[in-house]
Amino acid sequence: MSTMVQPPVDRNGYEPRSHDAASITSTVAPRPTGRERLISLDVFRGLTVAGMLLVNNPGTWDAIYSPLEHATWNGWTPTDVIFPFFLFIVGITTHLSLNARRARGDADATLVKQIIRRGAIIFLLGFLMAAFPFYQYGDILPHASLLEKIVYRAQHVRILGVLPRIGLVYICAALLTLRTNLKQQIIILAALLYGYWFAMTLIPLNGTLNGVPGHYLGSELLNSPSETLAAHLDRAILGLNHIWTGSVTFDPEGPMSTIPAIGTSILGVIAGRWISQPRPLIERIAGLFAAGCLAMVVGLMWNWSFPINKNLWTSSYVMFTAGMACASLATIMWIVEEYNVRWWTKPFVIYGVNPIVAFVGSGVLARCIYTLWKVPYQGKPTPMEIVIFSEVFAPFMEPKNASLAMAFVTVLFWFAILTWMYRRKIFLKV
Repeated sequence: MSTMVQPPVDRNGYEPRSHDAASITSTVAPRPTGRERLISLDVFRGLTVAGMLLVNNPGTWDAIYSPLEHATWNGWTPTDVIFPFFLFIVGITTHLSLNARRARGDADATLVKQIIRRGAIIFLLGFLMAAFPFYQYGDILPHASLLEKIVYRAQHVRILGVLPRIGLVYICAALLTLRTNLKQQIIILAALLYGYWFAMTLIPLNGTLNGVPGHYLGSELLNSPSETLAAHLDRAILGLNHIWTGSVTFDPEGPMSTIPAIGTSILGVIAGRWISQPRPLIERIAGLFAAGCLAMVVGLMWNWSFPINKNLWTSSYVMFTAGMACASLATIMWIVEEYNVRWWTKPFVIYGVNPIVAFVGSGVLARCIYTLWKVPYQGKPTPMEIVIFSEVFAPFMEPKNASLAMAFVTVLFWFAILTWMYRRKIFLKV
């Protein structure tokens, strides 16, 4: 990981940035002509980062407004579009950055090395974040030695997760699109999404349906989270000890569901190809918006046979959320680039240029105050987060409003940190 000091700002107060092949941290994209560039990509990423902070840090998980929760299984909420938006932007910036590096004379072999190195770093950051504090905390091993707690933690750490998925998807999407044209990329996308659909629905499995063990088609088990093909492969590949503890028998970022997630980024690559076309800006915006609406319709129609489901990252979910990302980005481009209405964008640019700091920092802080940092409260050791919520927010508001208020304070807290970094031209990238 490195820091980067920015060159002078332009007349609108925004710094020009280059696109490296990494994609998850360099976000201001060059437009296709000369000095043209897109602030809207930073704004879009910043809105996504702020949304991630909001939904990941409630005052209490027992009192949350439904739009700020994930769908229980099938269906979607606004919270369910945040992760695919990240992967979609990864695809856009991957295309723009690889093109920029090629224009500077980088050979494909050099690009491949950088793609693998950076994807591996992203994966490693996610793994270390999951392993933190690198020993087993809590009451699971109350009498164990420190060494025993470290060994136990290593034996039970979650292998995959959000950042590991971003790293894997980035590597796969970048390599699959590095030397392919648009037609080939569409064929690859279709193979991933249709192949996943057929595998999840047509491969027979041993499972339990309505309490009756038997041999069933995958389509019959899609509403049984522990019985799907993805869940079987999660347990076979990762083992129960390395799956997300919140789901116990399957991992929402497991190996099987990572395959269609690659499709989300490839759709971003295709969007990046369109954005970088030498066409009038309004034509690119209109095309992006129309394609987004069409993709959402395709996703909703596919939902009839392969339900929209974030945990399974179904093919319908890929099309629907990528379509929404297209339409959202087109709207932001229309406001920010076409009409130059930028008075509201600076906070989201600040979030957008340092997303890795916000994600990793907020995750580590949450682990500290939710579980590690305990203080005496009402006669017993209590996590600091519960103390803050109980003393600062809960006495003055209804539970859901208090929980939301604490989430907003968390968003503002990280905005203050990122603003300090932004003003000092500190941008962390991998």
